[in-house]
Amino acid sequence: MSSEEPQPRAVFSEIREYYLAQLAQVWEGIDFATLGVEQNGDAAIIPFFGLPNRVSPDQGFQDHRGEQPSHATCVALAKYLLLNAGGPQSGDEWVALKQFPDAAPFVEGFTNTVERLISREFAGKLQRLSQGCTQWGGKEHDAGLSYDLVMRLDSLPRIPLLLLFNDEEDPFPAQCSVLYRQDAPRYLDMECLAIMGITLGQRLVAGLKGGSKHNLVG
Repeated sequence: MSSEEPQPRAVFSEIREYYLAQLAQVWEGIDFATLGVEQNGDAAIIPFFGLPNRVSPDQGFQDHRGEQPSHATCVALAKYLLLNAGGPQSGDEWVALKQFPDAAPFVEGFTNTVERLISREFAGKLQRLSQGCTQWGGKEHDAGLSYDLVMRLDSLPRIPLLLLFNDEEDPFPAQCSVLYRQDAPRYLDMECLAIMGITLGQRLVAGLKGGSKHNLVG
């Protein structure tokens, strides 16, 4: 790589600055209450898997530790505010990512890095999966579905995820599905919706392998 080629960190920084500039232009028109977001001075406090993240056009992005979240998290937080979806949530139906019209480019990666990953890593570890979900704000959810574990987790205030898990039972392998509310595309685009599931999978597996809640956040 030559010195004239942009470095990844520099590119990420430029993207974050671009989103912050966009936020500055529309900040006064954002319906924070409808988005389930608290305002604190010139910042928005956005819960992300149960932990507060701070977004400010002037001060940028900070997680609950005062550190900058991962680039993907920053983008998702910014887009959640920029889309500024209003109105009540519509319907109670849960759907798979692949059922959304624009999801096709993300389905295979989502299946491999979320559902198959969780199925493989938590096979025979149902209690550990339940504990891991609880760690990130998950609660058991009565969806009238016959699974060994059904957990609802709020990735962002208006974007809950529903994790369905059946443990392995000879001759059947463990199986996991992660579902979204049918109105989720009102609040985020497909790439960021996929990021919600990928973030959950990464955090659950990292916790299984011995990380603490504080050093797993990205």
